[in-house]
Amino acid sequence: MSESVLLSIDDGIATLTLNEPETRNALTQPVYDALEHHLDTIETASDVRCVVIEGTGESFSAGGDIKGMSERLSNDDPADDAVSELARRTRDTIARVVALPVPTVAKVDGSAVGAGANLAIACDIQLASESASIGFVFRQVGLSVDAGTSYLLPRIVGTNVAKGLVFTGEILDAERATELGLFNRVYDDEAFESEVEATVSRIANGPTIALRHSKRLLQDGLEKSFDRAQRDEATAQGIVFETADHEEGVEAFLTDRRPEFVGR
Repeated sequence: MSESVLLSIDDGIATLTLNEPETRNALTQPVYDALEHHLDTIETASDVRCVVIEGTGESFSAGGDIKGMSERLSNDDPADDAVSELARRTRDTIARVVALPVPTVAKVDGSAVGAGANLAIACDIQLASESASIGFVFRQVGLSVDAGTSYLLPRIVGTNVAKGLVFTGEILDAERATELGLFNRVYDDEAFESEVEATVSRIANGPTIALRHSKRLLQDGLEKSFDRAQRDEATAQGIVFETADHEEGVEAFLTDRRPEFVGR
């Protein structure tokens, strides 16, 4: 398996590291292949309680493989086939990230643009450094939005703001991205690593089954009536009430101590 993406799993935290700094972690074919392989591993690992996606070097991800696009345009393959294959790989990978049942965190240090921006907002939480930036710059290469932009972006910033970002291709600095809700937190560069580690550890050490249900309910909530959302919440609570983590949480509360959740 290529070193284009690295995977480590430690104390319930699976870290996916985009490892092509020379291309600013562009989403090339080897990167997609490695992501798919590592996502297979994560999806079948019973001990994973949180997933972190990060990039090496000065970028989170520069997005689509522009060099590859140029090569496809210059060869004899039908344009529709090339576009369809590129869109499929992007769509499938982003969809798998969105569908991961455990909480996911984008650790954004540097730029996240185009499909790279979508990889970031496909995660549940975005933690950024002061030098981070994000932009949905598909227009810059004459493309319409893809990688789930039309679904994810308006749900975060609203339709009107999303149109402005997409039509202009504006790249937002960390402060503005946080104001719009694209980043949850921004940390100063020196404290970035330690702050992210603390937040990720807090998530990974939480009541895993309860957080899985909460993630699913929050993701589905926008597509349901209020009554259906409440009924689904009640069903989930019936399941979570039976977990060891619920029992531990109650006992910890009653004895005024910090709970030690075990993920079951």
